[in-house]
Amino acid sequence: MLKIVEDKRKFKRMKTHIPVRYFKLRDGSESKGTISVSKNMSEGGIRFRTSEFISMACRLILELDIPLFSSSVKIISRVAWINKSSSQDDFEIGNQFIEMSKEDKKLVSEYIESFDTSEDMQADEFLKDTVSAINEEL
Repeated sequence: MLKIVEDKRKFKRMKTHIPVRYFKLRDGSESKGTISVSKNMSEGGIRFRTSEFISMACRLILELDIPLFSSSVKIISRVAWINKSSSQDDFEIGNQFIEMSKEDKKLVSEYIESFDTSEDMQADEFLKDTVSAINEEL
């Protein structure tokens, strides 16, 4: 029996590999943070891998080093889900963005939109190449 699962996300997710530094909100400024790399991201959240277990609903301060921008984006997030990796001794964590400045929100939106544009351009190029190849065969 085929089961159809509806994706209830508000925002489109893009595969990303950007540096993420995170701090547990309660740790304050004494912590140097932990560094990871994102797996995917949307305007509403981010997924990354870490070696430590972080409990559900834990608040994190995230610093994202988005390649298009000179300064890092700072976001307060909430751990929405956590899964133990089957192949390694680490965890994948889904974070929901809770709070960020208007400027940082704009930067995240611009970064995500840059994926939409580049994917559309790649799709157009693929379509043009395919049509050209078919026309050459005819």
